[in-house]
Amino acid sequence: MLETLTTPKFEIDVNAGTNSLAGLDRAALATALGSVGVPERQQRMRVAQLWGWLYVRGVTRFEQMTDVSKDLRGALAASFTLDRPEIVAEQVSVDGTRKWLMRLPKRGHEKRAPEVETVYIPEADRGTLCISSQVGCTLTCSFCHTGTQKLVRNLEHQEIVAQILLARDRIGDWPGAAPAGDPRLLPVGDRKITNIVLMGMGEPLYNFDNVRRAMSVAADGEGLSVSKRRITLSTSGVVPEIERWGREAQTMLAISLHATRDELRDELVPINKRYPIAELMAACRNYPGVSNARRITFEYVMLKGINDSLVDARALVKLLAGIPAKINLIPFNPWPGTRYECSEWGQIEKFADYVNAAGYASPVRTPRGRDILAACGQLKSESTKLRASERNAPAATLSNQGVADMPTPPAE
Repeated sequence: MLETLTTPKFEIDVNAGTNSLAGLDRAALATALGSVGVPERQQRMRVAQLWGWLYVRGVTRFEQMTDVSKDLRGALAASFTLDRPEIVAEQVSVDGTRKWLMRLPKRGHEKRAPEVETVYIPEADRGTLCISSQVGCTLTCSFCHTGTQKLVRNLEHQEIVAQILLARDRIGDWPGAAPAGDPRLLPVGDRKITNIVLMGMGEPLYNFDNVRRAMSVAADGEGLSVSKRRITLSTSGVVPEIERWGREAQTMLAISLHATRDELRDELVPINKRYPIAELMAACRNYPGVSNARRITFEYVMLKGINDSLVDARALVKLLAGIPAKINLIPFNPWPGTRYECSEWGQIEKFADYVNAAGYASPVRTPRGRDILAACGQLKSESTKLRASERNAPAATLSNQGVADMPTPPAE
């Protein structure tokens, strides 16, 4: 049976002095304001003030909030911060792709601060941010580097949004901000991050509520203002949650497919044993709002001698008949220890030509960030899962063990 984890509900400790407000949704901000004495009748107005400073201007210090009273700024600064996650490593590919290894604050009785990876992919007319929803992953897809890392825990909604904030900080995607690094590698235009894809570490539908809350912050028109049509959730096929996601979140959908036969998909994407292809296709056909204008993207990694024949191409076209679809063909991105190889380029082109001739848009995704292990299927951090006894131990016991934060992997 597949393992799922829940995370403890975010609670604000007014005595901690280290809790960040950055990344919180409106409800959590209202709770924070209430904890420092803001009357309930004022909270909606005060949340709106904070919202603009956090998600329109991207401020990192309370004193920058000039329309907030000095007393309230002082009260907030005494109990909270506006900190982002710590950057453990920042790598820039030769093609301009950027990857951040982020260390998150410890929650509850965690003795090690968990780490996740986030990737920014710039193109001339757009910038795509690939964010993570879990530390590690529970799905063990055999071709995916992240799948070799056990699931540590779900990310809080705040930790998901914080990846967006940190990326916008680093590339200068706030009004009047200057980018860090070579600006020639960034898109031309006012917005540097135009698209968000939930294609990083983890299966987002196994962290449904936190991901939904995070994307409501990202899509809020009074803040980060990322259109829901520019947010794509990618799932390996958690069938019971697909319709609910479309109904409640209303974003674009991508399916990590990779095979057209159950016996092969069972190997490549083991969740298929629980939700086989026929059930997955039925969920796609019933996805709320799906149409020729709002197509589902099917991701198909090209594995040499495994799923790349013209027989496979014909089966793919037949499988998707009647579903408004786009097919992303992904050249396999190698990682240390993998047993798979990328299909030959000529074979990928033949496959793409067949699918295109059948009427499906089937772009071949240009590999980005391979040199820094930032390409599709290559993300992994060194976080490890705590044993149940460690998770449940009193905080004092863990602190007395003298365990330091885990060593950070060297930059490549």
